[in-house]
Amino acid sequence: MASNAKDFVSAELRRRELSRLVTARGFLRVGDASLELGVSEVTIRGDLSALEATGAVVRVHGGAVAAGAIREPSLETSIETDAAEKTAIGRAAARLVSSGQSIYVDAGSTAMALATALVDRHDLHDLLVVTSGLTIALALEPALPRFTVVVTGGTLRALQHSLVSPFAAPMLDALRLDVAFIGCNGIHPEFGVTNLNLPEAEIKTRVLRSSKRRVLIADATKLGNTEVAVIGAIADFDTLVTAGDAPAALVAQLRAQGMSITLADRLDR
Repeated sequence: MASNAKDFVSAELRRRELSRLVTARGFLRVGDASLELGVSEVTIRGDLSALEATGAVVRVHGGAVAAGAIREPSLETSIETDAAEKTAIGRAAARLVSSGQSIYVDAGSTAMALATALVDRHDLHDLLVVTSGLTIALALEPALPRFTVVVTGGTLRALQHSLVSPFAAPMLDALRLDVAFIGCNGIHPEFGVTNLNLPEAEIKTRVLRSSKRRVLIADATKLGNTEVAVIGAIADFDTLVTAGDAPAALVAQLRAQGMSITLADRLDR
């Protein structure tokens, strides 16, 4: 009995420390916690699951984040937000695609607008589209057989209906794509391109390495923002296709770093 009581106290103290570390750092990896607390990764995973059950943390691939750090809206909610801007971005981005190319279309609401615009381009044929978004793949289905649509493997995430590691990673590393269209939650001249979700950011980073041309698709509300997960530096991207009230000073800073910027909602004026 004494031993069981001691083990209970140790677990409680360890979980309090885990909760403190997650809150302080924003994201805590299982491997790091194992080394710092001197217990196995299996034990840490069990502790994080117990903390998640109390609402203290949220488990993500490779570790945990503080419960209050999850601010990601659902895809359905995002589609209704700034819809006109996203439609403009989708159409402008679709103009960058040519028949016979291989492209990546990210998960997310702006990528959904791009998928719709690609389907509407009836001149496109022999297009290979790789995506991690299940809803994106379904949106592209009307273009079959003009398009070949490949869905990455992985673990299904709620909210964005996307697939993340571990199974998506080897496939993406084996590809060499012509163009990647990447969404994000933050674009900052100094801190780069960032995302709310760590597992999705990992997929986006891998796609960058596998693509000849890298295109950001994000409305103007993302400009100047920074989030927890780094996708890449500004220099890792060739083009930004955006729409909305883009701050002129930020646009100038991004262009000064070599990024080509298309203001999609001003193209047809």
